[in-house]
Amino acid sequence: MEYNVPPYIEEMFKVDLTESDIEALREALKEMRNTITIKLFTSDNKINCFTCSETEKLMKIVTDSSPLIGDRKAVELEIYEVSRDGDVFREYAVERVPTIMLFDDAITYIGMPAGEEIKGFIETIIRLSTNDHGLSTTTIKELAELSGQARIEVIVTPLCPYCPYAVLLSNMLAYASKVYGNGNVKSIIIEAYENPDIADKYAVSTVPTIAINGKVVFVGLPYEAQLLNAIKKLASRQIQL
Repeated sequence: MEYNVPPYIEEMFKVDLTESDIEALREALKEMRNTITIKLFTSDNKINCFTCSETEKLMKIVTDSSPLIGDRKAVELEIYEVSRDGDVFREYAVERVPTIMLFDDAITYIGMPAGEEIKGFIETIIRLSTNDHGLSTTTIKELAELSGQARIEVIVTPLCPYCPYAVLLSNMLAYASKVYGNGNVKSIIIEAYENPDIADKYAVSTVPTIAINGKVVFVGLPYEAQLLNAIKKLASRQIQL
């Protein structure tokens, strides 16, 4: 039995970086100052995961392209396979593959950061490594004082040129929440083609679509203050992150 994916969709997730692309990646990652761990949850079963092998390939390229910090690569990759590492899947409550986690589980990608999404993914790694969140002092103060919990879901596709900016904003809010606050904001990036049931749940017709605690709050790219205000308004004391 084959996993039938329309060729035009599967093509979006092919990793076909040129040497020039990889050199540009190396140059960008030279900015890193501290090591970052990527946790990749995957499967070797292509029937159930048509992007898993390409996601692993991309993560290995990122790792190999990162500079040395001391005697360690700036990006360290941990790979967990569902048939072998079920205990780790359960520990992190991972139910879909591929899933990528950064900064422990503050930032989660459900699906492959393909196409335009690679840009936001790489920028996220660099900012985590340099503590350059880019947020205003007002945002940091309000995140530190935030009560309740907020689960930000950003639904994206590989061809969306605005999605990386929405992703980066969401990721930095989650990162800052963990560094300066109680870690009560999580950023979950969901690739729509790989997770059509989630896209259908939110009636996604345009990306990026952003939901907080299960409620769609933006279709398109919000400003920092707009997303922060939505987080404050919808933060819940009941939701489990």
